[in-house]
Amino acid sequence: MKAYEIKDGFGIDALALSERPDPKPGPGQVKVKIQAVSLNYRDLLVIKGLYHPNLRMPLIPCSDGAGEVVAVGPGVSRVKQGDRVAGIFMQSWRAGEVDLGKAKSALGGSIDGMLAESVVLYEDGLVHLPEHLSFEEGATLPCAALTAWNALMAGGLKPGDTVLTLGTGGVSLFALQFAAMAGARVIATSSSDAKLQRAMQLGASAGVNYRQTPEWDQQVLDLTQGMGVDLVVEVGGAGTLESSLRALRMGGHISLIGVLAKGSEVNPLPAVMKAARIQGILVGSREMFETMNRAIALHRLKPVVDRVFAFTEAREALHFMESGAHFGKVVISV
Repeated sequence: MKAYEIKDGFGIDALALSERPDPKPGPGQVKVKIQAVSLNYRDLLVIKGLYHPNLRMPLIPCSDGAGEVVAVGPGVSRVKQGDRVAGIFMQSWRAGEVDLGKAKSALGGSIDGMLAESVVLYEDGLVHLPEHLSFEEGATLPCAALTAWNALMAGGLKPGDTVLTLGTGGVSLFALQFAAMAGARVIATSSSDAKLQRAMQLGASAGVNYRQTPEWDQQVLDLTQGMGVDLVVEVGGAGTLESSLRALRMGGHISLIGVLAKGSEVNPLPAVMKAARIQGILVGSREMFETMNRAIALHRLKPVVDRVFAFTEAREALHFMESGAHFGKVVISV
């Protein structure tokens, strides 16, 4: 079977399309014919050597994939041949809190990922896809959707809250959709008025163009009558955290996820003066994934997929994501 590998060096254009033996499932294992893989910013960092420079090679990248069960090993009971499934981001994190051992089971980083025609995973590392989603849509769920879901649940989201989302990448758009689904008010930011219009169509109540308004936190305060938002889904990191703190209400919650925006060291004083709660979010467990999928199925939520590339166009897909031109998720059809 064919698989992409980080093999002889880092970089998108160094990604090698290789032949590997067709995998066979052992006891407790499942063979999945991959139909679609979705890309995350982490995948770019891994492939470019910026995530883990001492990465074990060769390594199949990409954490997020969906496909069909084509064979099961002895003792498998959670799935059967023909089931539509996705892999969970951390293969050992079934429930409870994350720990170091679970963190070391992440697909496409610590172990081989999903950018291949077939994979073998343990049955405990799989979830069923909501029936109304295509494989391309289902492939977007393991990292971006679950991270957004965890970010909102950790922040104690409730109807009537005001949520601030940053940008229009996969995590931010899922957070927008989930928050609107829960009856919250969403303020979205983007560098593009056209993207803000699309965010409003997805359920955002207001939008702020941070390129036109560098002090976007002040506009967020104006939109909340000076009170600030209840919850920030913070995907920028050091480059945006101080602005997010200024946009936050007293006692509000920041779910800290990303490292997309470069910046200097952050002054912790605003967090103290606002009694802010800042919590790091590291995707989520299988139990959270299954809970999220029930909500997605109930509300028939549809992930936002910007473009679908062919398997032979994996490098082009990564370059497109790197450009930042996308709105929502970039997917590779296998």
